[in-house]
Amino acid sequence: MADFIERLPVIESPCINICDIDAASDVCRGCARTLDEIASWGSATAEWRAAVMAALPGRRNPAVD
Repeated sequence: MADFIERLPVIESPCINICDIDAASDVCRGCARTLDEIASWGSATAEWRAAVMAALPGRRNPAVD
């Protein structure tokens, strides 16, 4: 089992440990992802995660960055 775990790819995450969902936008104030995106992150394809990562700069709150 340890061999399997060592071969798992690293999943880049935009999480910055400021986990607070904005009620108006339904987007996390820290990482700028929706709850659905956060919940799906670990099992999502690399392509899907890349698309979400590309969309994040337009959602970010400059006051948090």
